[in-house]
Amino acid sequence: MHMEPIILASSSPRRQEILQFLHIPFIVNPADIDESVPGDIKNEAAAEFLAARKVEAVARKLLADQEAGWILGADTLLIHRNRILGKPKNQDEAREFLTSLQGQTHKVITGIALFNGALHYMSTRTSINKVTFAPMTQQEISSYLETSEWHGAAGAYRIQGIGSCFIKRLEGTESSVMGLPIFELYDMLKEQNYQFTI
Repeated sequence: MHMEPIILASSSPRRQEILQFLHIPFIVNPADIDESVPGDIKNEAAAEFLAARKVEAVARKLLADQEAGWILGADTLLIHRNRILGKPKNQDEAREFLTSLQGQTHKVITGIALFNGALHYMSTRTSINKVTFAPMTQQEISSYLETSEWHGAAGAYRIQGIGSCFIKRLEGTESSVMGLPIFELYDMLKEQNYQFTI
């Protein structure tokens, strides 16, 4: 039995790796959206809102000339002291993020949205994780910034890289902090009768 290809509305190499790990065929079709979040959306719902917006943008792009089967969108945000930390604009902002996170616990929120083209139905989920950073010296922060891992990473670090040296505790799942929670994704696919073969 062949699994249907899923359109991934993201260019994230981490999300691609997770789909490859699950042997799910996919086509990368990144969504180009405005990632600002309306003020009436709570911080913890922002990732799910953006994931759905990515799926909608790709669906609009596709429906003009082809039938969309499955579209998957995901977005990961950090919340620390009631502030959303997205991808740092530059190294100075990355240093500011890491300085505020060190020795503290923050939330990593990943929202996913799955569009089922046959039913014209979209389901969404949110996975909330807590990550505790060890205290870091200024030298450790500077050395980490030199690795360039902070580029394009929410909160300025990547759990699957050198950043893991500073993660003292994780309450949640590593795949969710990486950007695509495997349990929630599998559960959504199953719920939508996607022909999944493990």
